[in-house]
Amino acid sequence: QVQLVESGGGLVQPGGSLRLSCAASGSIFSINTMGWHRQAPGKQRELVATITSGGSTNYANSVKGRFTISRDNAKNTVYLQMNSLKPEDAAVYYCNAGIRRYGSPITRDYWGQGTQVTVSS
Repeated sequence: QVQLVESGGGLVQPGGSLRLSCAASGSIFSINTMGWHRQAPGKQRELVATITSGGSTNYANSVKGRFTISRDNAKNTVYLQMNSLKPEDAAVYYCNAGIRRYGSPITRDYWGQGTQVTVSS
């Protein structure tokens, strides 16, 4: 079984910072691209950032220059450093990863349970 668990969410004032973590565990053969999405109440889920197994990154325009995605392959963990937070960044943040399990011929996406980020004003 494969599991992704996010942590690091919380309450922060506008202009503040948070670092989110997401650790994958289980019978993992390999992890390809990892990423972060977010969803605010009444809004569509949107992609925030992705990072490939080789370290190539991609960001939504709304967060570029403020957020940084990184990963630690030895720990099967992806991070999202969020700086200069704005009220519009408030959402539930979900991590995802393309994972191939031992004994499986395919790679598929897995999702975490989400962690709440609240930006007060």
